[in-house]
Amino acid sequence: MKTKLTVIALACLAVSLPAQAHRFWILPAATVLSGDEPWVTFDAAISNDIFYFNHFPLPAERIQATAPDGSSVELQNAHAGKHRTVFDLQLTQPGTYRVGGLTEGLVATWKTPEGERHRWPGRGETAVPSEFDTAVPKDADELSVTYGYNRIETYVTAGAPSDGVFALSGKGLEIKPVTHPNDLYAGEAAVFQFFFNGEPAAGTSVTVVPDGIRFRDSQEDFSLEADAEGRISIDWPGAGRYWLEAEYGDDRAEPPAMFRRGGYVLTVEVLPQ
Repeated sequence: MKTKLTVIALACLAVSLPAQAHRFWILPAATVLSGDEPWVTFDAAISNDIFYFNHFPLPAERIQATAPDGSSVELQNAHAGKHRTVFDLQLTQPGTYRVGGLTEGLVATWKTPEGERHRWPGRGETAVPSEFDTAVPKDADELSVTYGYNRIETYVTAGAPSDGVFALSGKGLEIKPVTHPNDLYAGEAAVFQFFFNGEPAAGTSVTVVPDGIRFRDSQEDFSLEADAEGRISIDWPGAGRYWLEAEYGDDRAEPPAMFRRGGYVLTVEVLPQ
C-alpha cells in the first residue's frame, strides 16, 4: 500500500498524511564545481510551482550538509525571507556533498461518533510518543496510525564525484544511486535504487517534474515504479533541473503504528551532452 508523502516540512508537517499541493525543495545554484574550495549558494522553499518562490521558506535548521568524508559542514550566511531560505556552502573537500534532512514520527487519524475527523498530533504540534495511549482512542471509527519518514536531498560535487555520502542510514526511504546524481546528461538513462529501512523498496512510486512548469500549459511530469530491487531508470527528456518525488508504504509497521510510510524528494541538474 502506498500513499503520497510530502518530504520534510515545517514543524506542523514533519510527518505527513497524503501529499499537499505544495512542493518542498532545495535548489543549488550549480551542482558540479571546480577550483580551490568553491562556494555554492542554495535556495530552499515550499511552493506551489517547482523552483518558484511563492509560499514559505524551508527552515534552515531542518537542513544539514554532509561532506565527502561523512563530517558535518556548517551552512553559511543562512537567511529566511518571506518565501525562501538562502544559504551558502563552502566545499573544502573534493568530492560529493549531501544537503538535506529527515523528519520522522507517528501520526494518528480517526472519525468521532459525530462524523468529525481528528488528528494526533494536531497541526503545528509535535508527537510525544508517551502521550499516544491517552490521546488516541483505540476503538475509534476509521482509526489509522502511521509511522512516517520524510526526507529531502540534493547533491553537489567539487571536482570528481565520490560516493561516500550514499551510505544508507537504514531509516526511511533512501536512494542509492547507480548513476551518480551529479553525472547526469540528456539522452543518457540514469538508474537509481530505493531502499526503505535498509531493504530494497520494490514498487516505490516516483514522479519526475522538469523545471519551468510556471511557463507551460502542463507539468510535463512522468511517473515510474521501482522494480523488485527498488530500481528505476529515468530517460531525461532534455537538459535542465528536475524535481523527483518518491513514495513508499506498507503495513509492516511496529505497534502502535498500523502502517509505515516514507517520502523522498531529490533535486538534480541534467547537463547537455
